[in-house]
Amino acid sequence: MEVAIEHHRAGRFGEAETIYRRVLAQEPNHADAMQLLGAVAGQTGRVDLAIELIRKAIGLNPKIAAYQNNLAKILCDQGRFEEAIVACRAAIELDPKLAETHNNLGNAFFGKGKHAEAIAAYREAIAIRPDYFDALRNLGVVLGRTGDCEQGIEIYRRLCQIRPGDADVHNNLGNLLVRLDRIDEAIAAYGKALGLQPRHFQAYNNIADAFRLAGRLDESIAASRQAIAINAGFAEAYNALGLALTAAKRLDEAVAVLRRAVEIKPDFVGAHNNLGAALYQARRMDEAIAAYRRALELEADRPEVLSNLGLALCASGKNEEAMAVYREAIHLKDDYAEAHYYLGISLLLEGEFEEGWRENEYRWLIKDARSRPRKCNQPMWGGEDLNGRTILLDAEQGFGDVIQFARYVPEVAKRGGRVILMCYAELVRLLQGMAGVEQICSRNPPPAFDVHCPLVSLPGVMGTRLDSIPAEIPYLKADAAISEAWGEKIGPRGDRMRVGLVWAGQPSHNRDMERSILLSQFGPLAESGAALFYSLQKGEAAAQASDPPAGMELIDFSADLRDFSETAGLISQLDLVVTVDTAVAHLAGAMGKAVWVLLARLGDWRWLLDREDSPWYPTMRLFRQSVAGDWEDVVRRVAREIDRRIAD
Repeated sequence: MEVAIEHHRAGRFGEAETIYRRVLAQEPNHADAMQLLGAVAGQTGRVDLAIELIRKAIGLNPKIAAYQNNLAKILCDQGRFEEAIVACRAAIELDPKLAETHNNLGNAFFGKGKHAEAIAAYREAIAIRPDYFDALRNLGVVLGRTGDCEQGIEIYRRLCQIRPGDADVHNNLGNLLVRLDRIDEAIAAYGKALGLQPRHFQAYNNIADAFRLAGRLDESIAASRQAIAINAGFAEAYNALGLALTAAKRLDEAVAVLRRAVEIKPDFVGAHNNLGAALYQARRMDEAIAAYRRALELEADRPEVLSNLGLALCASGKNEEAMAVYREAIHLKDDYAEAHYYLGISLLLEGEFEEGWRENEYRWLIKDARSRPRKCNQPMWGGEDLNGRTILLDAEQGFGDVIQFARYVPEVAKRGGRVILMCYAELVRLLQGMAGVEQICSRNPPPAFDVHCPLVSLPGVMGTRLDSIPAEIPYLKADAAISEAWGEKIGPRGDRMRVGLVWAGQPSHNRDMERSILLSQFGPLAESGAALFYSLQKGEAAAQASDPPAGMELIDFSADLRDFSETAGLISQLDLVVTVDTAVAHLAGAMGKAVWVLLARLGDWRWLLDREDSPWYPTMRLFRQSVAGDWEDVVRRVAREIDRRIAD
């Protein structure tokens, strides 16, 4: 037996097995030889034989805890968790202080999905042996699985002390840190893993994701490429690279590497979904839809994929199909905020306001939401009479949203309360004279208030339907002194039409690439010499005014447009505003000025579907793309209408 055990420990399983069998030939009831022969069988892949032999050994000597423990481990490795639990409990009854048995019991419970029981078993193993590496590692895994990442991180930091040279421990610590958005710490942990094991391609892949989350896209791309250089068949690295390239707007490259990911691993649902997202951003909608549908063929109950499919269907003009898909996602996961929110947008596009406003309230909960509700002790207003209470109306989202929904301020004031309007500094002078506003401010903390409501929530609170939009125009006016000053600045009115131009919105807007154009694309407007153009453009795009299209007389006062009050003053001196979908469109509409808005094939929800007018702004005309991405036709239609208006 001593010779056999020496062979066994050295990994010379054939020699060990030969001797164990020789012992059993001489002494058939030798329980140790029987049990160890079973261990050899398990280590050489003969699982059924291993279980049979160890059970025989237990029958020969049922008082040995190690026999039951070894049986439990083999059963657990085979996924026979209930039998493993029985064997572990038998071993613990024989020897409660056998740490390995408690660890195996934890593994069996974990395999059954009984996480609380698994945690208790691992903790018992660690109580017996505080530096028990396997039990600590397993506890860290299950804590992470249950969302208790803080405790999981503590466990992995202990593991780093026990085995500071173990790259996997540092890598797994990084994974938990990422889940708590402690990205810089995660990057450090992954860096430690790579310092210990420079060819650890999983750590390269993980640090690539962490770099992407930190906005360090060049480093993310480089790390993914390093993972691929080490393991060219690592589909997850192509997926991570595709995500970083998508974030960097290098969409053609992203599509190529994500296609490579699904080529390597055809059942990689996440990569199919990410491929769809890259194609969606590249506005290749048919291909995006195909990618999302392929992901759903592989795994039908993925609400996030359904939600993404809905976005692509909506962008393809299939809004009813999109709504059905969103509802399917919600059926799978009732609290899935993205599906609720996107369903709300689709409903609002259709003019189905009652349900649309309700679903729009999920905007607070979506990942990477543009705004968050104010954290305060005061309650949200639900539309009831205010009875003298002070209400804070809080701006959110963009300048245009504030201007559009400021129309509700007088209606709120009629409910018998004192209205404080909190908005962006650029809008304070414009809105301070508005009916119903008792106080306006732009900085936190706000003055004392009793109830509050975000401006974008007011349509739902007030029960707005498509036929009951408050559209009494104008509800905003230019300050008389500012308007007069602008009149003096631009000089006496001649016989030429004065047209204000805006060609680009905020680059940070998630759909800016669809709505913004270049000033050079306004070239057809210059063909009529009877119009004089004024730049209302702000931001980086304003620099294009120094090089207008040939033949266009463009006067640029953008440096003087310090806030929206100044912009309103200039607009008051114009005959027409021509703009892409920006805040200036809302400002001109709220002032009752003639405003023509250039829209993508599928515009924002507030412009509804297939309409040339807007129920929000009676003086507004909408010029939509007939073909997605074709601005030339839109601009030429606007040019013809300007000529017609001048002729009239």
